[in-house]
Amino acid sequence: METKKYTIKDIARLAGVSAGTVDRVLHQRGDVSEKSRQKVQQVLDEINYQPNKFAIGLAAKKSYRIVCILPQGFEGDYWSSVKAGIDRAAREMLDYNVTVELLPYRHADEANYREVCHQMTHEEADALLIAPNFRESTLELTRHLDAQQTPYLFVDYNVKEAHPISYIGQESWQSGYLAAKVLMREYQDGDELVLFMTGSKKSPAEIQMQRRLEGFTTYLSEHYSQLPIYDVVLDKENETYNQQVLDDLFNRHPKVALGAAFNSRVHIVGRYLERSGRQLRSILGYDLLPKNVSCLKRGTVEYLIGQRPGLQGYYGILALCDHMVFKQPVPPLKYMPIDLLMKENIDYYFEMHT
Repeated sequence: METKKYTIKDIARLAGVSAGTVDRVLHQRGDVSEKSRQKVQQVLDEINYQPNKFAIGLAAKKSYRIVCILPQGFEGDYWSSVKAGIDRAAREMLDYNVTVELLPYRHADEANYREVCHQMTHEEADALLIAPNFRESTLELTRHLDAQQTPYLFVDYNVKEAHPISYIGQESWQSGYLAAKVLMREYQDGDELVLFMTGSKKSPAEIQMQRRLEGFTTYLSEHYSQLPIYDVVLDKENETYNQQVLDDLFNRHPKVALGAAFNSRVHIVGRYLERSGRQLRSILGYDLLPKNVSCLKRGTVEYLIGQRPGLQGYYGILALCDHMVFKQPVPPLKYMPIDLLMKENIDYYFEMHT
């Protein structure tokens, strides 16, 4: 069919219904019989109708409030990148009467997360963007949102028992599986492996890390079932403690040659190696924090996996607006690429593109 602009009257004529019926179908308001709706939809499909979002936003004459529940971010860290994407989308949505507010929580503080979730059961919002952490508190909040028919969306991690309109982020298990496959290309007979964490494997605050670990260890069990593996839990802030723990690791296990860190702090290990003169043949970490990238460029970290946190925040806000403002379908899953960065390609990588 030729490219042209179709008015509501054009669509009504082609569908054999009134202009009012077409308007109600387009804006999902008022009673329309299923037969009439199907007639209109068939014409819309045939002409590849694309709604004018700006006109829809102005016609709605309604204000929308989106609340974003995110870990507190600091300049240059993962969550500050998520927030930057959210801020970018929020600016774009101002003309559609959309306001976006941040409700931060302390990442590993279960009581604080529970308090923030409980707070949202007593506030009104038109939609929520949630970076979920503690499972039970998340499910308690989402059950309330489901009952209120308030749409919500997850970024970073998908809590499968909940019912978000969409999840935007990496497939965590697959990311861990790929991480193991890449790292073990460096394996040589007799090597031993160390896994670096900044929290217990069983911590309820580390559900993202747990899924990565599941994928990682699955690959190892399939291909390297006899490989000696050591766990090292590092402190996010205590450099003296970390040095003692890492000194002990290398003194007790001199055959350790490969390492993987399952959060944003592989730079702790990279900087230790630089100061101590110790070596790992290959080490892999997550997230393109400036400190991590510096270690990558200097060669103390060989691989970083990027998650495009800025795009997660950006797409999250746009998806909520598509759903509640523009009445457009939203895909239930939008997986971010599993970006594998090395010093040879890091200078050519940028994230905030669509």
